[in-house]
Amino acid sequence: MTLILFLVLLLIALVFLWRRRPGAGAAWLVIGVAWLFFAGCGPLTGMLLGSLQSGFAPDVTQWGQRNVIILLGAGTVRSGAGAIEPSLYANGRILRAAELYRSCKATGADCKVEVSGGDAMKLKQAEADVYAITLDRLGVPRPDLLLEAQSMNTFQNAQFSKPLLMSYGADKVVLVSSAVHLKRAVLYFSHFAIHGEPVRGDYVTARYDWLPGSDNLSYADFAIHEYVGIARYHFYNAMGWNVPKIPEESVTTQTHT
Repeated sequence: MTLILFLVLLLIALVFLWRRRPGAGAAWLVIGVAWLFFAGCGPLTGMLLGSLQSGFAPDVTQWGQRNVIILLGAGTVRSGAGAIEPSLYANGRILRAAELYRSCKATGADCKVEVSGGDAMKLKQAEADVYAITLDRLGVPRPDLLLEAQSMNTFQNAQFSKPLLMSYGADKVVLVSSAVHLKRAVLYFSHFAIHGEPVRGDYVTARYDWLPGSDNLSYADFAIHEYVGIARYHFYNAMGWNVPKIPEESVTTQTHT
């Protein structure tokens, strides 16, 4: 998305130059190059990431009596051997969920891990089923796993998690995802009256350099995707395109602080 925007700005500059308007063409060219450098060299990317990731801790403040740790999916990949595995971006989330599960169990409370994610990658195996294998190997027993294998996006993660939480009767909900994703996830889950404590599974930072770097451009893309998702949510609400928001008085799960 970052490179696409740069190419769009470059195209606009070329159009103005072609129409013999060098002043406007030069201005758009400067804007495009500035965008590329500020994102690729770190300053813009750092600002975007900082606003999204601030305030999210890697641990839980306090456990309840009946706890659900919701692990949000981050995709799957097919390996060279043909096996379906969690993507690179999912590993931090999975490890954090397993850590939190052990911490919860150590209190003597009842603890479940809900894995939320369908087959968004079209690999004929849901993220929930793939992640469950890894969680089992990390010490989360199958009876303590709740699998939500239908959702194709974060909004559906929240929508399809609601019945599972109501059925279990959780008094504490924890949302585990990448720090860059949590602000949007919290917004979407609150739409369904799910107020979970957000916990980050990973945290990324911009790398400041004199030349644009591909990692900074990738992180900028991630950040812009999140901002667009937040804006789209509010726009869809205004247009009446989202499913109706669940009223606060119907909340059956809450965060203990």
